This record gives sequence, structure tokens and C-alpha cells, in this order.
Amino acid sequence: MANQNNYIGVVGSGTMGNGIAHVFAQSGYKVFLVDLDEAILNKAIEVIASNMKRQVKKELITPSEMDKALSNISISTDMSCLSDSMIVIEAASENEEIKKNIFKDLDSICQPNTILASNTSSISITEIASVTNRGDKVIGMHFMNPVPIMKLIEVIKGKSTSSKTLETILSVSKQLNKIALECNDSPGFISNRILMPLINEAAYCLMDKIADKESIDGIMKLGMGHPMGPLMLADLIGIDVCVSIMKVLEEGLNSKKYAPCPLLLDMVSTNRLGKKTNEGFYRY
Repeated sequence: MANQNNYIGVVGSGTMGNGIAHVFAQSGYKVFLVDLDEAILNKAIEVIASNMKRQVKKELITPSEMDKALSNISISTDMSCLSDSMIVIEAASENEEIKKNIFKDLDSICQPNTILASNTSSISITEIASVTNRGDKVIGMHFMNPVPIMKLIEVIKGKSTSSKTLETILSVSKQLNKIALECNDSPGFISNRILMPLINEAAYCLMDKIADKESIDGIMKLGMGHPMGPLMLADLIGIDVCVSIMKVLEEGLNSKKYAPCPLLLDMVSTNRLGKKTNEGFYRY
């Protein structure tokens, strides 16, 4: 078997997946980045290289460190390459069924001692773990976007997550030069249980014509010290993602106070999803 301690698998090569691959590769790990399509994977490598070039320009890393990090990443459309990984991090779409199918596959592919982590921002870790035979080795590792810049990893313990698994993830997070903060498994965890209702209320303020978007965002930035206003942040996250997390909160906590604002629902139905569609609360 290969040196398992140095192998990391990442499933999903979108914004979060390529960011996670980036920070692990830069920290000296051998990374296997897996997705359904080779074109998507090649695009992810381009994005990682472009982000690393930006780091070189800012003198955060040297050109040779960039070359070394990029050489640490291998891409594949076949999940069997992840069998010898120490940790596999799933960073697929925020959809419970998709995640459960991936975990079911990983459970049969990976070594018995491989830790399976999810980058989910709201879905129950205990639920995801239920499809595996290694509930003690399933954990949440919720990275923040953009991954190479943001310091936090929200670490979520499922009902069966062992203290050994938790210790390993906390130690690895430190090696990535990240700050890991723990919480128990609950809908939306901490980050989104607080953030999403804030975004939802900001959408209500706009819908109810209490102020325009610039004033709403400006008040939160200038008055509360937020680096970005909630409406602009919603555009960056994706309006559809915000709505799906609000629905997870509404159902999981069984409370109408988490129901998505009608304005957000309307924006999803008209494909105004934020930055990724060039229009959300703002135009891009």
C-alpha cells in the first residue's frame, strides 16, 4: 500500500473542491482530485494554477513552491484512485442524495481506516454517515470560500464521529495553516444557521422597500464591520445555494422562521443566481 498518511482525495472539482485541493497540495500532500468529466477537471487545474500565480505575484509563495504544489495534484474520473487516501473530502453539490451516493461508493472503495469528510455547509453529517459502515470515521470539514484565503474550517461531529477522527482532522487543519472550530451536528451548523437568516432578512428589507440594496449592504458594512454586505455576499454564494440552505434549516429545525424570502425564490425561478449567472441583486 502507498504511504497513506500523505494521500488526500477530493471528490468534486468546483469552486470549493479546487480550493481544497489547492491548500492540501500547497501543504505538501499528494492530492487526487476526482470529478465526472475530464474537461471539468482540466478547468479546475487552470483555476488552481491561476490562483497560485496570484499568490506568487503577491510574494506569498515562490515560483518553485507553486510548481511543487501543482505537481502534487493528480486528476481522475475514476474514484478507485482514492483507495489509499488517508482522508477523502467530498465537495460535490449541496444535495443530500448525491452526497450519500458518493459516501456509499467511497465506503466500499477506501481502506477501512480512511476518514471520509464532507464539505457540506448544511446537511446532517449523521445522515450522510448512515449509508457507510464507518460512522466513527465520518466528519464534516466545512471550508470557507475562497478556500486559499479564508482561515476557518468549521468541523462538524456526527453522532458517531470518534474522538480519534476529530483529533486527526484538527491536526490536519493546523498543518493547512487553518483554524478549526468544532460544533455538533445540527441543520446549518453554526455558520449558516446565523448567516442565512441574516441574508434572508436583508432580502426581506429589499422586498419590503425599506431601503435599496446599496444602503442595506452599506449599513451592514459600515455599521457592523462586515467586509461585504449580505446581498452582495448572497450573490457570491449563489442565490440557489442560499435558498437550499434556508430550506434545510426550515425542515431540519421545523420552524417557519427559516422559510426562504419570496424574493429569493423568485430570483431562483428567473435564474438570477448571483455572480455565476452575471445577475443577482447586482449585475456583473
